Amino acid sequence: MVLVHVQAIGGIALALCLLMGLAWVVQQRTGNSGWVDAIWSYATGLVGAVAALWPLADDTPARRVLVAGLVLLWSVRLGTHIARRAAAGIDDPRYANYARQWGAAAPRRMFFFLQSQALVSVPLPFAVFLAAHAPEPGLRLQDDAGAVIILAAVAGEALADRQLRRFKLCPSNAGLVCDAGLWRWSRHPNYFFEWLGWWAYPVIALSPGYAWGWASLAAPAIMYWILVHVTGIPPLEEQMLRSRGDRYREYQARTNAFFPWPPKHAH
Repeated sequence: MVLVHVQAIGGIALALCLLMGLAWVVQQRTGNSGWVDAIWSYATGLVGAVAALWPLADDTPARRVLVAGLVLLWSVRLGTHIARRAAAGIDDPRYANYARQWGAAAPRRMFFFLQSQALVSVPLPFAVFLAAHAPEPGLRLQDDAGAVIILAAVAGEALADRQLRRFKLCPSNAGLVCDAGLWRWSRHPNYFFEWLGWWAYPVIALSPGYAWGWASLAAPAIMYWILVHVTGIPPLEEQMLRSRGDRYREYQARTNAFFPWPPKHAH
């Protein structure tokens, strides 16, 4: 069993590195780094679904199909949302800023940056693999709970994205900060729901006697670290402070960064 899981980790890592290599090629040829996260979303979902559907001797086919369907649902929704922005010519300000900082070395450094992103993402499809192959006969209440978490997370993230898009499309909101709907309760509600969705796999994977199931907790942990401390909130808020200035500082002062919470009232 240990060998199977080690092989799964290796296969996931190789597949993600190859697909993020493709993301680098697309980014270099189009000059639009918006495609990077779209391809990452599709790649993570595809690799996760293949890992989930890979048959093992003591798993339950219904759980494999359920988990594969859940990760594909997440992947298609998020990947398509980002791909539409990229197709409209909208660059990702985070990657674009990295490219400016790196100067002439940008192509090489971007390649290695995306490869490191692939390796850091390995715990995500691996958590999907662990959930799909939890050695419990038949579907349980835990499986239903995991499905509910994913559905709620996908719906919440889609709602946050739609509210932000609607705000940006209104000409009178030019230069303003979106604080409507879910954005009134969190500065990054889309990131919060993205993180929440990865809790579905530990909920499904954790089972008595299944020590590997604990490794699935790495998925929400790594996602929180990425979103809150690395390529999510920090570079995005730096860009928002440059473009919105004091308006965004006031928004920061009254609104939680990540976890939704009623806004603070000004004194």
